[in-house]
Amino acid sequence: MKIRHDYRRHALIAAATLLSFIVGCKKEADESIDKTIGNSATSVTTTTGRTFTLVPDAYGRLIINNSAGTYKPGDVINLKGTFKAVFISNMSGTATAPITFQNPSGSISYFGDPTWAGGGYPCALDFSNCHYIKLGSPNGKAYFVINGSTTTAREAYFNIHLGNHTDNFEIYNLSINNGGTGIVAKTEPVKGDATTAYPNSTMYNLSIHGISINNTRNEAMYLGHTATYWDLTAGVPYYGTTAGMTAGHQYVQPIKWNGVKIYSNIVSNSGLDGIQTAAMDNVEIYSNTVTNWATQKNSAHNGGILIGGRTMGTNTHDNIVRNGWGELCQFYGSGTNHIIKNNLFCDNVGDGVSMRGAAGAAVQFLNNTVANTGGNTLRINGYTGQTGTNIVRGNVFIAPLKGVGTIYSKYYIYLENGAVVSEGTGSLANYKFATVALSGTTATNYYQITNKTLTGGYTLGYVKLF
Repeated sequence: MKIRHDYRRHALIAAATLLSFIVGCKKEADESIDKTIGNSATSVTTTTGRTFTLVPDAYGRLIINNSAGTYKPGDVINLKGTFKAVFISNMSGTATAPITFQNPSGSISYFGDPTWAGGGYPCALDFSNCHYIKLGSPNGKAYFVINGSTTTAREAYFNIHLGNHTDNFEIYNLSINNGGTGIVAKTEPVKGDATTAYPNSTMYNLSIHGISINNTRNEAMYLGHTATYWDLTAGVPYYGTTAGMTAGHQYVQPIKWNGVKIYSNIVSNSGLDGIQTAAMDNVEIYSNTVTNWATQKNSAHNGGILIGGRTMGTNTHDNIVRNGWGELCQFYGSGTNHIIKNNLFCDNVGDGVSMRGAAGAAVQFLNNTVANTGGNTLRINGYTGQTGTNIVRGNVFIAPLKGVGTIYSKYYIYLENGAVVSEGTGSLANYKFATVALSGTTATNYYQITNKTLTGGYTLGYVKLF
């Protein structure tokens, strides 16, 4: 059987379930963090041989300010018991000797305050000015469990918060339930502190993998600062042009991340976006499953995977995003070094994949399946500066507008405000089907197209597998 492009490696797992695809290490070579990032859970690191076991105080809290250097690079800190709040500051390992926070091997540790209704300690785990840290379980995500607020005030609750320059950080093998936002990782601009403004500082190396996030009120992941500018005078974000800035106010851009990997995670039932990124360079998002996002039905916060503003150098591949209220994937990045490849995007109520980048943005959109969308399968808007030539090749577009009514050709790839596309031809052509029935596939088999003659006389000599 002929298999199109480089899907031979996927054919070996065609019979596997969706869960096996995501957490079954189908791409073992890609699952270790880049060698330039020294805090991988799978990398060999130097340890001091010192292990500490810490328990919560009488109030269920653990607060550590490590300014005096009590804990040193290479230390392992076991967090034993049930913690309402863990607040860590000024804790630093090194690239070859990170400090590890984990549950004691073989026992379950719990974090968070489901009863939190406002006031102090609005986080399950908070890290401030911490560097080269590993956070997760040596046993698996069922052993490191975060249960956030379930009250009406839960929108203000962070399950994991990485703030104040915290970087070189790995989060792995843990579970997050409820709360406001699953993971927040950004540094807020501070008036009088130039290190909190771009380009004076950079946060390096963030890795999030092998975790599950379920039922957050807001975003499951909020990574990077979403404000284009920050008005230090008024203390509010600003998204307009420099010409529209208020005279006499001081504006800065928030600092960025460089070197981010988000992979092999399961994200479900988030109130707003699933995986949201912004203000970062060199980003890889892969082998994640995102389902049932945007349960608040807020059209301003409704991306399954969101590649946000001020992002450059992104590679979003081998993800499965399906069965959500909002758009399956949103792109707002800058420049031309962006790839969205080999993803399954399907079954939603809005447009499928929506792009509205800046600064001459262009995306290579390759070998994806976009199926059964409430609006267009792919929509590209040049209004804010996505004016480069977008390469759209080897994709399968199935049932825009859910296949209801007359399906015009523009509904597969909808271009507006000067957006430009170069479609593939021959073996790189895009295939387009007005309905699911015409594609000869179903949602049950993840819209895989196989060798067969389909209704209407289409004959496809390739297999697309996930």
